[in-house]
Amino acid sequence: MITDAGRPWLAHYPAGRPASVTVEFESALALFTAAVAAAPDAPAVCYFGRTLSWAELDRASDALASLLVSRGFAPGDRLALYLQNDPAFVVGLLAAWKARGIAALVSPMSKRDELDLALRDFAPAALLALDDLYEDVARGVLQQGDVGVHTVVTVSPSDEQDRGDPRVFEGMSRRRPADTLDLYALVGSFSGPGPQPAAPARSDVAVLAPTSGTTGEPKAAMLTHGNLAFNAQTYRDWTGLRPGEPVLAMAPVFHVTGLVAGILVAFLLRSPLVLTHRFHPAVVLDAIRECRPVFAVAPITAYIALAEEPALAPGDLSSLRLAYSGGSPILPEVADRLETVLGRYIHNVYGQTEASSPTHMVPPGTRAPVDPETGVLSVGLPVFDTMVRVVDDRGATLPPGRIGELVTDGPQVAPGYWRRPDETALAFVDGALKTGDVGFMDADGWFYVVDRSTDLINAAGYKVWPHEVEQVLATHPAVQEAAVVAIADDYRGQSTRAYVALRPEASATEVELIEYCRGRMAAYKYPREIEIVHALPRSVTGKLLRRELRRRRPGGRPR
Repeated sequence: MITDAGRPWLAHYPAGRPASVTVEFESALALFTAAVAAAPDAPAVCYFGRTLSWAELDRASDALASLLVSRGFAPGDRLALYLQNDPAFVVGLLAAWKARGIAALVSPMSKRDELDLALRDFAPAALLALDDLYEDVARGVLQQGDVGVHTVVTVSPSDEQDRGDPRVFEGMSRRRPADTLDLYALVGSFSGPGPQPAAPARSDVAVLAPTSGTTGEPKAAMLTHGNLAFNAQTYRDWTGLRPGEPVLAMAPVFHVTGLVAGILVAFLLRSPLVLTHRFHPAVVLDAIRECRPVFAVAPITAYIALAEEPALAPGDLSSLRLAYSGGSPILPEVADRLETVLGRYIHNVYGQTEASSPTHMVPPGTRAPVDPETGVLSVGLPVFDTMVRVVDDRGATLPPGRIGELVTDGPQVAPGYWRRPDETALAFVDGALKTGDVGFMDADGWFYVVDRSTDLINAAGYKVWPHEVEQVLATHPAVQEAAVVAIADDYRGQSTRAYVALRPEASATEVELIEYCRGRMAAYKYPREIEIVHALPRSVTGKLLRRELRRRRPGGRPR
């Protein structure tokens, strides 16, 4: 536990919040069982006009867990979830835990080869999938080789909803693949009781969560019940959320942010969880108007999309008292513009999949400072019981203001990667996570993330951080966003290349933008090449995928 009152960030903690908290629940499953016991008939999920109670979720997950156990699902086995932000995801998550197993998260954007890699890695005993994803992708993967799956259950996104929103469900038919079991047919015929497993221990693995893969092939972090329960409580205690206040799952629940900040926070608060299948700005706005959520965490790209949605009207976000953004750094200019349009200050939250989401947050009602030298917006303060150091290449702790790698130690840090002992040994040292993020702490204890350590550009021996160039480009009135990568340069070794997305209705040429940077940056920093693109490649959580940009062009010879 953190007890050293001399840590500079403690003075900025939310009013009345201590440096340490007592964790109330041993496991993520215990959050749910407590909600069921307290108010079984209270609303648990809001989904397109349909409200599911805690008792209904309990019964549905009992039915699926009983099926799994009857088919030989053993403690530690994996149930792969190949779903969107649907009620079935919550049912599958709970069923895996009730069957004493692990939920293996698979992105529904995964295509055939990606799904094949994921299933071979996770070796799940069972798969719960959307019926269209099963027929279009998963069936072929399962037929081409043995990946261990012996039970397949499917569900339609249109299940458990009472309003066939054409923006979401138009053209979507209930497929019911004949070679699978139907989830809600199974639930309808279930007479109980469900399995009665021993309560999970804090150290038991609850979820296999793939990392964002921003620098290479994704790995899966082994998140324990204790990791998840701690960070769900962190969100509640840090923000001051009250029991029963609705929670909007605006981030994907198949990623750690949506999982913890959406599903598990709703469990802990015994609050309605607002789901919208996928992120569609107009659909999300309708859900906010209807269900009046108080809290949401989402990529900054989601808030940008809301701000640009023509259907947005004054007061639409009036219920959203606490809006947080994670997944990608926010430029100060973007934060200011969003506050003007949305009428809400977007607070930063920062963390990694390996740390089960938040390690740093901006206190509610507090504006994140901007570092005057780098122009970077702070990602926040370390949360409860979390120790963060900035270290140099040798692992020595650096003083405030010095740039190095952020290393995080706390109850939310996973024990390692699934089936990757060598990579675990490199990233997790004495229980602390080497984040790979480069940044610094100021004298007041606020933390700033500059870039990924792998993104550093070495131009003729000079270090160039991509954010330096990106921030200059962001000041151009025509630029919406920009991303910078290294390119081969026979003269300097490396130079910078920028990809730029322009604002709607704006115009600018590549030459104009290069000259704009040339007049505002040192000669070794400004981009030698610029390409204007429709949009930058991002993960589902909004993280910029620089590797995709690096693949677009082989090494060149700019001078």
